[in-house]
Amino acid sequence: MDAVVTAALPVFALILTGWLAARCGVLGPAATDALNRYVAYLSLPALLFRAMAQADLSLMSWHFVVSVAGGIAITFAITCLVSRRHDVRLTDLSIHGLAASYANAGYMGIPLCLALLGPASLAPAIICTLMTACVLFGVAIALIEFDQHRDRRLGTTLLKVARALIRNPLLISPLAGLAWSLSGLTLPLGIDRYVELLGASASPCALVTIGLFLAQARPGGERDSVGKLVAGKLLLQPAATAIFVFWAFPVPPLWAWSAVLMSALPIGTGPFMLAQLYGRDARATSRAILLSTILSVITVSLLVAWISKQALY
Repeated sequence: MDAVVTAALPVFALILTGWLAARCGVLGPAATDALNRYVAYLSLPALLFRAMAQADLSLMSWHFVVSVAGGIAITFAITCLVSRRHDVRLTDLSIHGLAASYANAGYMGIPLCLALLGPASLAPAIICTLMTACVLFGVAIALIEFDQHRDRRLGTTLLKVARALIRNPLLISPLAGLAWSLSGLTLPLGIDRYVELLGASASPCALVTIGLFLAQARPGGERDSVGKLVAGKLLLQPAATAIFVFWAFPVPPLWAWSAVLMSALPIGTGPFMLAQLYGRDARATSRAILLSTILSVITVSLLVAWISKQALY
């Protein structure tokens, strides 16, 4: 319980800080867009680059990777299907699917795994984080760009999408980090420290931005959509992941529970940031992030209590 509170409380407190800053007039409406662009073009790319550049690829277990990817894919697909309406664009469906399957892995998941399962859980926690922040995020961006540049001719559409992806820092940065990791080189100490400092501001800035948006958003919105996103994230994804790691593939117990715990985390800030970046309505996404964070204190606490009773060692 202490581990859950320690990991979840800062997330909620930063959202509340942004909300109070907007309500008290400390930060105006322009701050939301400015902070979001800072995260999208500077801080988050630095975080993704460094994570991939330091990734130990020898730790990769394909049974584990397929299990985590399967839980993400099922949640993403089902959320898109239940959110389909005749007037909904692929961009909005992609953001909804992303929100239901995008765990707050880096900021909340890694410290929670370390507190509950110990240092041995760091490797699976990092792999889950990379699968979420790089692979899932990249697929969502590709779908959005395809929708944004859709043309009658498939070749022209694909060319436009490729050009947009090449210019997108959220996709290029982890690929650059992966290339650096494969090269066997290490980042110079000064550059590594610079990238670390820049990337460390991604989560707090994004969470404060959510608070600003919540304070400025008009009342109303899509309660049904919020419920679907929260249910997908807190219930469907951990259930699907558990089926993969416990029944479909031979995954060691510690890695299996790490996967389930990481998949049960609340929604991270990525979907909100992407909705803002592409000029879509972010009310449902921002409220789903807040609600899933609050409810996860109960759902994750129950999961932590269950995991702590299992013979993992």
